[in-house]
Amino acid sequence: MTPPDDFTRAVEAVLFAAEDPMSVDSLRAHVGEGDVRGALDRLAADYAGRGINLVRRGDRWHFQTAGDMAHFLRRSREEVRRLSRAAIETLAIIAYHEPVTRAEIEAIRGVQISKGTLDVLMDAGWIRPGGRREVPGRPLTFVTTQGFLAHFGLASRRDLPGMDDLRAAGLLDPIDLAMEELAVEKPGEGD
Repeated sequence: MTPPDDFTRAVEAVLFAAEDPMSVDSLRAHVGEGDVRGALDRLAADYAGRGINLVRRGDRWHFQTAGDMAHFLRRSREEVRRLSRAAIETLAIIAYHEPVTRAEIEAIRGVQISKGTLDVLMDAGWIRPGGRREVPGRPLTFVTTQGFLAHFGLASRRDLPGMDDLRAAGLLDPIDLAMEELAVEKPGEGD
């Protein structure tokens, strides 16, 4: 098989980088005058029977995974989900106070947490049940996992940032800073 000419390679490069399928006219706008249809036919023939194919849908062309190879991609695709504020707060409480019970998490946050919040964190592999506390009712405790440490690039929980680190990074809310200053101030000093 002889290598394609520079014009065909240019058509291939534009199609490969395109976010959406392209028409012959839009391809011509990128690569200039030339036999765009001939280049497309050559590329379609070159890619036939390979892991990706050049296909025509209506009057537009694009590369796609060969139909018999699609199952390989489905397994490796990760779904990116953003954590809710409740989940982030819950994860931080568990990381800094572990082992911690659900009631303790709720007392620190000041609101109830839904079971779904803990489920999301367990599904992510960042927390796990840590056993039962030896108090009446024997509540379940939660702890962070090795997956949590690996995801956040920590060697151990001792590597979690302290208050000074959080303040320096500008991650403390102004209300948190004001409350901290009030807690440090002794009675009678503000008069």
